[in-house]
Amino acid sequence: MFTGVFTAIVTPFNKGKFDEQAYRDLIEWQIQEGIHGIVACGSTGEAMVLSDDEWEKVVKTAIDQAGKRVPVMAGAGSNCTDTAVKRTKKAYKLGADAALSVTPYYNKPPQEGLFQHFKAVAGAADIPVVLYNVPGRTGVNMLPETVARLAKIRNIAGLKEACGDLEQIKKTKHLVPDSFEILSGEDAQNFSIYQLGGVGAISVASNVMPAKVTSVWDKFERKDVAGAKFAQEELQPLNKAIFIETNPIPVKTALAMMGRIREEFRLPLVPMAEENKKKFKEVLKLYRLI
Repeated sequence: MFTGVFTAIVTPFNKGKFDEQAYRDLIEWQIQEGIHGIVACGSTGEAMVLSDDEWEKVVKTAIDQAGKRVPVMAGAGSNCTDTAVKRTKKAYKLGADAALSVTPYYNKPPQEGLFQHFKAVAGAADIPVVLYNVPGRTGVNMLPETVARLAKIRNIAGLKEACGDLEQIKKTKHLVPDSFEILSGEDAQNFSIYQLGGVGAISVASNVMPAKVTSVWDKFERKDVAGAKFAQEELQPLNKAIFIETNPIPVKTALAMMGRIREEFRLPLVPMAEENKKKFKEVLKLYRLI
Protein backbone atom coordinates (compact mmCIF):
# COMPACT_ATOMS: atom_id res chain seq x y z
CA MET A 1 0.00 0.00 0.00
CA PHE A 2 2.73 2.48 0.99
CA THR A 3 5.96 1.45 -0.68
CA GLY A 4 8.85 3.51 -1.97
CA VAL A 5 10.12 6.87 -0.79
CA PHE A 6 7.80 9.44 0.77
CA THR A 7 9.18 12.93 1.33
CA ALA A 8 8.52 14.31 4.81
CA ILE A 9 8.08 17.68 3.21
CA VAL A 10 8.92 21.01 4.84
CA THR A 11 6.31 23.70 5.42
CA PRO A 12 7.54 26.95 3.83
CA PHE A 13 6.71 30.28 5.46
CA ASN A 14 6.69 33.82 4.11
CA LYS A 15 6.66 36.59 6.71
CA GLY A 16 5.17 34.28 9.29
CA LYS A 17 2.43 32.86 7.06
CA PHE A 18 2.15 29.53 5.27
CA ASP A 19 3.58 30.03 1.78
CA GLU A 20 1.06 28.05 -0.26
CA GLN A 21 2.58 28.72 -3.67
CA ALA A 22 6.07 27.67 -2.58
CA TYR A 23 4.54 24.53 -1.05
CA ARG A 24 2.68 23.67 -4.24
CA ASP A 25 5.84 24.24 -6.26
CA LEU A 26 7.82 21.96 -3.94
CA ILE A 27 5.27 19.16 -4.23
CA GLU A 28 5.13 19.50 -8.00
CA TRP A 29 8.92 19.32 -8.24
CA GLN A 30 8.96 16.27 -5.97
CA ILE A 31 6.44 14.46 -8.16
CA GLN A 32 8.30 15.36 -11.35
CA GLU A 33 11.50 13.99 -9.76
CA GLY A 34 9.83 10.61 -9.20
CA ILE A 35 8.98 10.65 -5.50
CA HIS A 36 6.55 7.91 -4.48
CA GLY A 37 4.56 9.87 -1.89
CA ILE A 38 4.31 12.95 0.32
CA VAL A 39 4.04 13.29 4.08
CA ALA A 40 2.43 16.60 5.01
CA CYS A 41 2.72 18.04 8.51
CA GLY A 42 5.30 15.67 9.91
CA SER A 43 8.00 16.84 12.30
CA THR A 44 9.99 18.01 9.26
CA GLY A 45 6.91 20.07 8.37
CA GLU A 46 7.01 21.83 11.77
CA ALA A 47 3.52 20.49 12.47
CA MET A 48 3.72 21.15 16.19
CA VAL A 49 3.84 24.93 15.67
CA LEU A 50 0.93 25.06 13.24
CA SER A 51 -2.52 26.13 14.42
CA ASP A 52 -5.41 23.75 13.70
CA ASP A 53 -6.51 25.95 10.81
CA GLU A 54 -2.98 26.07 9.38
CA TRP A 55 -2.57 22.32 9.75
CA GLU A 56 -5.81 21.76 7.85
CA LYS A 57 -4.80 24.17 5.09
CA VAL A 58 -1.38 22.57 4.65
CA VAL A 59 -2.86 19.07 4.45
CA LYS A 60 -5.60 20.18 2.04
CA THR A 61 -3.03 21.90 -0.17
CA ALA A 62 -0.83 18.79 -0.30
CA ILE A 63 -3.77 16.56 -1.22
CA ASP A 64 -4.97 19.00 -3.87
CA GLN A 65 -1.54 19.49 -5.45
CA ALA A 66 -0.75 15.78 -5.46
CA GLY A 67 -4.04 15.20 -7.25
CA LYS A 68 -3.97 11.44 -6.62
CA ARG A 69 -0.74 11.14 -8.62
CA VAL A 70 1.03 10.03 -5.44
CA PRO A 71 -0.42 9.17 -2.01
CA VAL A 72 -0.39 11.77 0.75
CA MET A 73 0.04 10.89 4.42
CA ALA A 74 -1.08 13.48 6.93
CA GLY A 75 0.95 13.82 10.10
CA ALA A 76 -1.82 13.54 12.68
CA GLY A 77 0.05 12.61 15.84
CA SER A 78 0.03 14.29 19.24
CA ASN A 79 1.11 13.57 22.79
CA CYS A 80 -2.56 14.06 23.67
CA THR A 81 -4.63 11.06 22.61
CA ASP A 82 -7.79 13.14 22.20
CA THR A 83 -5.98 15.56 19.88
CA ALA A 84 -4.48 12.69 17.85
CA VAL A 85 -7.94 11.17 17.49
CA LYS A 86 -9.41 14.48 16.29
CA ARG A 87 -6.64 15.05 13.74
CA THR A 88 -6.93 11.50 12.45
CA LYS A 89 -10.66 12.04 11.90
CA LYS A 90 -9.90 15.31 10.13
CA ALA A 91 -7.23 13.69 7.94
CA TYR A 92 -9.83 11.13 6.85
CA LYS A 93 -12.41 13.80 6.06
CA LEU A 94 -9.88 15.82 4.06
CA GLY A 95 -9.11 12.79 1.89
CA ALA A 96 -5.61 11.87 3.05
CA ASP A 97 -4.47 8.41 2.01
CA ALA A 98 -3.11 7.66 5.49
CA ALA A 99 -2.47 9.21 8.87
CA LEU A 100 1.07 9.18 10.24
CA SER A 101 0.90 9.00 14.03
CA VAL A 102 3.95 9.57 16.21
CA THR A 103 4.42 8.04 19.66
CA PRO A 104 3.30 10.49 22.37
CA TYR A 105 6.24 12.75 23.22
CA TYR A 106 7.22 14.09 26.65
CA ASN A 107 4.54 12.04 28.46
CA LYS A 108 6.79 8.94 28.24
CA PRO A 109 3.92 6.43 28.44
CA PRO A 110 4.61 2.75 29.19
CA GLN A 111 4.15 0.17 26.44
CA GLU A 112 0.53 -0.45 27.45
CA GLY A 113 -0.10 3.29 27.22
CA LEU A 114 1.33 3.30 23.70
CA PHE A 115 -0.91 0.39 22.75
CA GLN A 116 -4.05 2.04 24.12
CA HIS A 117 -3.14 5.38 22.51
CA PHE A 118 -2.76 3.91 19.03
CA LYS A 119 -5.78 1.64 19.46
CA ALA A 120 -7.85 4.78 20.08
CA VAL A 121 -6.28 6.55 17.09
CA ALA A 122 -6.94 3.61 14.77
CA GLY A 123 -10.53 3.45 15.94
CA ALA A 124 -11.13 7.12 15.14
CA ALA A 125 -11.66 6.72 11.40
CA ASP A 126 -11.51 4.20 8.58
CA ILE A 127 -8.13 5.40 7.37
CA PRO A 128 -4.81 3.51 7.24
CA VAL A 129 -2.62 4.50 10.19
CA VAL A 130 1.18 4.39 9.97
CA LEU A 131 2.85 4.37 13.37
CA TYR A 132 5.97 6.47 13.91
CA ASN A 133 8.67 5.48 16.38
CA VAL A 134 11.37 8.11 16.93
CA PRO A 135 12.70 7.81 20.50
CA GLY A 136 15.42 10.39 19.92
CA ARG A 137 12.73 13.08 19.66
CA THR A 138 9.93 11.68 21.80
CA GLY A 139 11.71 10.16 24.78
CA VAL A 140 9.92 6.82 24.42
CA ASN A 141 10.80 3.73 22.39
CA MET A 142 7.97 1.54 21.10
CA LEU A 143 9.18 -2.04 21.42
CA PRO A 144 8.70 -4.79 18.81
CA GLU A 145 6.20 -6.65 20.97
CA THR A 146 3.99 -3.56 21.16
CA VAL A 147 4.21 -3.02 17.41
CA ALA A 148 3.23 -6.68 16.91
CA ARG A 149 0.12 -6.21 19.07
CA LEU A 150 -0.85 -3.10 17.14
CA ALA A 151 -0.26 -4.80 13.78
CA LYS A 152 -3.29 -7.01 14.53
CA ILE A 153 -5.58 -3.94 14.35
CA ARG A 154 -7.13 -3.89 10.89
CA ASN A 155 -6.26 -0.36 9.76
CA ILE A 156 -2.83 -0.05 11.35
CA ALA A 157 -0.92 -0.50 8.13
CA GLY A 158 2.71 -0.01 9.00
CA LEU A 159 5.51 1.64 10.93
CA LYS A 160 7.93 4.46 10.23
CA GLU A 161 10.91 3.28 12.25
CA ALA A 162 13.58 5.74 13.38
CA CYS A 163 14.86 4.00 16.50
CA GLY A 164 18.30 3.64 14.89
CA ASP A 165 18.66 0.06 16.17
CA LEU A 166 18.80 -2.42 13.29
CA GLU A 167 18.49 -5.39 15.66
CA GLN A 168 15.25 -3.96 17.03
CA ILE A 169 13.95 -3.45 13.49
CA LYS A 170 14.92 -7.02 12.58
CA LYS A 171 12.96 -8.31 15.59
CA THR A 172 9.93 -6.20 14.71
CA LYS A 173 9.96 -7.52 11.15
CA HIS A 174 10.05 -11.06 12.51
CA LEU A 175 7.04 -10.47 14.77
CA VAL A 176 4.67 -8.68 12.39
CA PRO A 177 2.73 -10.10 9.40
CA ASP A 178 4.26 -9.78 5.94
CA SER A 179 1.47 -7.35 5.04
CA PHE A 180 2.60 -4.91 7.75
CA GLU A 181 4.82 -2.33 6.07
CA ILE A 182 8.02 -1.09 7.71
CA LEU A 183 9.39 2.19 6.38
CA SER A 184 12.79 3.61 7.22
CA GLY A 185 12.67 6.83 9.20
CA GLU A 186 16.43 7.31 9.22
CA ASP A 187 17.97 8.30 5.88
CA ALA A 188 21.40 6.97 6.77
CA GLN A 189 19.87 3.51 7.30
CA ASN A 190 17.53 3.33 4.31
CA PHE A 191 19.44 0.64 2.44
CA SER A 192 20.07 -1.40 5.59
CA ILE A 193 16.38 -1.32 6.48
CA TYR A 194 15.43 -2.36 2.95
CA GLN A 195 17.70 -5.37 3.41
CA LEU A 196 15.80 -6.27 6.60
CA GLY A 197 12.49 -6.24 4.75
CA GLY A 198 11.59 -2.56 4.80
CA VAL A 199 9.47 -1.48 1.85
CA GLY A 200 10.51 2.16 1.58
CA ALA A 201 11.34 5.26 3.55
CA ILE A 202 9.89 8.48 4.86
CA SER A 203 12.78 10.74 4.06
CA VAL A 204 14.17 14.13 5.03
CA ALA A 205 16.98 14.05 2.46
CA SER A 206 14.53 13.63 -0.41
CA ASN A 207 13.41 17.21 0.21
CA VAL A 208 16.58 18.29 -1.57
CA MET A 209 17.52 15.24 -3.67
CA PRO A 210 14.29 13.37 -4.40
CA ALA A 211 15.48 11.54 -7.51
CA LYS A 212 18.68 10.31 -5.87
CA VAL A 213 16.99 9.14 -2.67
CA THR A 214 14.26 7.33 -4.61
CA SER A 215 16.90 5.69 -6.79
CA VAL A 216 18.15 3.67 -3.81
CA TRP A 217 14.71 2.07 -3.42
CA ASP A 218 14.08 1.77 -7.15
CA LYS A 219 17.36 -0.09 -7.67
CA PHE A 220 16.77 -2.30 -4.64
CA GLU A 221 13.25 -3.18 -5.82
CA ARG A 222 14.69 -4.17 -9.22
CA LYS A 223 17.10 -6.53 -7.41
CA ASP A 224 20.07 -4.27 -8.24
CA VAL A 225 21.39 -4.57 -4.71
CA ALA A 226 24.92 -3.44 -5.59
CA GLY A 227 23.56 -0.37 -7.37
CA ALA A 228 21.29 0.47 -4.44
CA LYS A 229 24.15 0.12 -1.98
CA PHE A 230 26.38 2.38 -4.08
CA ALA A 231 23.64 5.02 -4.40
CA GLN A 232 23.13 4.91 -0.63
CA GLU A 233 26.85 5.36 0.01
CA GLU A 234 26.92 8.36 -2.32
CA LEU A 235 24.20 9.97 -0.20
CA GLN A 236 25.78 9.40 3.20
CA PRO A 237 27.62 12.77 3.44
CA LEU A 238 24.30 14.54 2.79
CA ASN A 239 22.45 12.23 5.20
CA LYS A 240 24.90 13.24 7.90
CA ALA A 241 24.93 16.93 7.06
CA ILE A 242 21.15 17.41 7.11
CA PHE A 243 21.23 16.63 10.81
CA ILE A 244 24.09 18.98 11.67
CA GLU A 245 21.44 20.89 13.61
CA THR A 246 17.90 20.02 14.64
CA ASN A 247 15.69 18.90 11.75
CA PRO A 248 14.26 20.72 9.77
CA ILE A 249 16.70 23.63 10.18
CA PRO A 250 19.34 22.22 7.79
CA VAL A 251 16.95 20.96 5.11
CA LYS A 252 15.01 24.24 5.03
CA THR A 253 18.32 26.08 4.86
CA ALA A 254 19.35 23.93 1.90
CA LEU A 255 16.08 24.56 0.08
CA ALA A 256 16.50 28.29 0.67
CA MET A 257 20.03 28.17 -0.76
CA MET A 258 18.58 26.31 -3.75
CA GLY A 259 16.07 29.14 -4.25
CA ARG A 260 12.99 27.02 -3.59
CA ILE A 261 11.75 28.56 -0.32
CA ARG A 262 12.50 31.42 2.04
CA GLU A 263 14.87 30.69 4.92
CA GLU A 264 12.18 31.05 7.55
CA PHE A 265 11.31 29.06 10.65
CA ARG A 266 8.89 29.23 13.54
CA LEU A 267 10.15 29.61 17.07
CA PRO A 268 11.53 27.75 18.92
CA LEU A 269 13.47 26.86 15.75
CA VAL A 270 15.92 29.50 14.54
CA PRO A 271 18.27 29.96 11.56
CA MET A 272 21.36 27.79 11.39
CA ALA A 273 24.47 29.02 13.17
CA GLU A 274 26.85 30.68 10.70
CA GLU A 275 29.71 28.28 11.43
CA ASN A 276 27.49 25.28 10.68
CA LYS A 277 26.05 27.00 7.64
CA LYS A 278 29.52 27.35 6.12
CA LYS A 279 30.21 23.64 6.64
CA PHE A 280 26.79 22.72 5.32
CA LYS A 281 27.22 24.84 2.21
CA GLU A 282 30.37 22.91 1.29
CA VAL A 283 28.46 19.62 1.44
CA LEU A 284 25.70 21.02 -0.77
CA LYS A 285 28.32 22.12 -3.29
CA LEU A 286 29.62 18.56 -3.46
CA TYR A 287 26.21 17.49 -4.77
CA ARG A 288 25.98 20.55 -7.05
CA LEU A 289 22.82 21.61 -5.29
CA ILE A 290 24.06 25.20 -5.07
